[in-house]
Amino acid sequence: MSKRQAAVAVLVVAGLFGPEAAFAQTARPATFDLWAAGKTAFGVFVPDENPAPRGPNRGPAVYTVAGGQALAKNPLIDFVFLNLEGRYDRNAVMAISEGLGKKGTPGRKMLLVRIPSLAEAGPAETLVRIKEILAMGADGITLPHIENLDQGRQAISLFADARANVWSAANPTGNVVAMLMLEDPGAVAQAKDIADIGGYSVLACGIGSLTGALKGDRAAAEKGNQEILTETKRTKLVNMLTANEKDVAQRVKEGFLGLLVPNDASITLGRAAAGR
Repeated sequence: MSKRQAAVAVLVVAGLFGPEAAFAQTARPATFDLWAAGKTAFGVFVPDENPAPRGPNRGPAVYTVAGGQALAKNPLIDFVFLNLEGRYDRNAVMAISEGLGKKGTPGRKMLLVRIPSLAEAGPAETLVRIKEILAMGADGITLPHIENLDQGRQAISLFADARANVWSAANPTGNVVAMLMLEDPGAVAQAKDIADIGGYSVLACGIGSLTGALKGDRAAAEKGNQEILTETKRTKLVNMLTANEKDVAQRVKEGFLGLLVPNDASITLGRAAAGR
């Protein structure tokens, strides 16, 4: 770790959110209890607040405390998903976490943060990010584009290196979500072995990226998605997927325990299907 990275980590843990923020054993988001009971939780992507029109000159995404506060007020949402895969931004994590409220407060929504892949960032930088994201009050980290079994093992080892108390079927009192995504045909082919690693929370198919890797063959991507779902059920891992008003009820019936949806109408339909 560089001197700059070490200084950032110390500041985050010691100053920005108080000493209780780092892996505090406080009240957990209700999503953990839903998953433990085999019930589907519903979440949304944190909206990009950049007012510029979409296009090549739009500039980076913008996330604010006010945006987090707006999400915190929505009673339908169980968790929020901050996508920083394309550009890591620690200030975005800080803003959304602050907007959701102090970590450990009863009723606080789960915050999951997707960061750049291990292949892109490397293990050392990924470990720094895991530590500071958790210290800033997020509840979990998503690692996209896990390429193979060895990389999956390396990813899970980073959570151990960060001393994160990872929630899983084998550790039901954990308070950190460790999530891996399989988005390439080669990785999907190893889904069984990756599911058997153990020691983590969520294994998911990035079905959009997988469809692209399969040159637009949505049927083949769905087959891979279902194969991953089968392995998560076998190993008692949570499986997360995107859904919308047209298919959210079906995805609930199939057994997906985490669904990322675009609006309240989709959540309402999903909750009805889930008996919530």
